[in-house]
Amino acid sequence: MQKTLYILIFLVLLITSSLAQETFLSLKKNKVNVRYGPSFDSDIKYVYKKKNLPIKQIDKKENFRRIIDLKNNSGWIHISQLKKINSVISTNDKILFKKPSSFAKPIAQIKKGRLLILQKCEKNWCKIKSNDFEGWIKNDDIWG
Repeated sequence: MQKTLYILIFLVLLITSSLAQETFLSLKKNKVNVRYGPSFDSDIKYVYKKKNLPIKQIDKKENFRRIIDLKNNSGWIHISQLKKINSVISTNDKILFKKPSSFAKPIAQIKKGRLLILQKCEKNWCKIKSNDFEGWIKNDDIWG
């Protein structure tokens, strides 16, 4: 009985510690190498060419972070190429409103896949900036 309890506690700690490492980040530069392993000696798997692209950190090893993107591409990026999250991607077409309310004046339509710069979030709404537009979108159907 006691052994089962210890195993259960160990599994809970293991799961919560791995979940605690998952966090969203953004790319710091317009060109970021993604590698097969957590080292500069590892081959480059692919290259991101979009500053502020949101990615999810799923693991870390020394100064490298294992990431996954919206399309489930994964690899390792050096921490010098990452910054705190400041962007999201719309996963569906959205309406941009002047104020955080569905009854507010619509400003623009945001297309699925659009990169949006995050300014702040309140309750179910986020204030974003996209090219010439600035306004509020509901925070459902966004990734980042």
